[in-house]
Amino acid sequence: MIFYDLRQNKNKDSKAFKKWFAYPEIKETVDLDDLAAHMSSHNMPFSKGAIKGILTDMVSCIKELLLEGKNVKIADLAIFSLGIKNTKGGADSEKEFSVVKHIQGVKLRARATGDLITKNLNLDASLKKATANTSPQPSPNGEGAGQTEGGDSGNQNSGENGGQNSGNTGGNGGNTDYSGGNMD
Repeated sequence: MIFYDLRQNKNKDSKAFKKWFAYPEIKETVDLDDLAAHMSSHNMPFSKGAIKGILTDMVSCIKELLLEGKNVKIADLAIFSLGIKNTKGGADSEKEFSVVKHIQGVKLRARATGDLITKNLNLDASLKKATANTSPQPSPNGEGAGQTEGGDSGNQNSGENGGQNSGNTGGNGGNTDYSGGNMD
């Protein structure tokens, strides 16, 4: 069950000013230790420690491969890739382009694949309005904080996962090049 809260767009410059939008209520963030414990509880032949070790190595290997300019596809989850955050406006010519002046940084992108694509999630998900007393409180490390008010709820950055905006909500996991502009 996915619980949601309603929030009003308070951005006076937005075309959707004063409109209401649903946002998912995230009750907790599961870390690798919790994920390993969860996986080991599913009658797996591996201990929580073995699973956590494999997952920890997987994460560092994915980072290494991404920094080598490769995409990493995990079937029925996502294709992970790096995107470039370009400055607004761009360079007037190829000759005038400067990395320092025209690139803000690099971001992680994740495009859903297989069973995780939007079409399948829409079939599997059930939604329910959260009650007022179950709203998540921002934690000291920023989880649950930083969600934008109003706007398109399908493409939000939040807390520590802010850089993991895919720029491609849903979709079929196709390999689209977004390097030509700032996708934020």
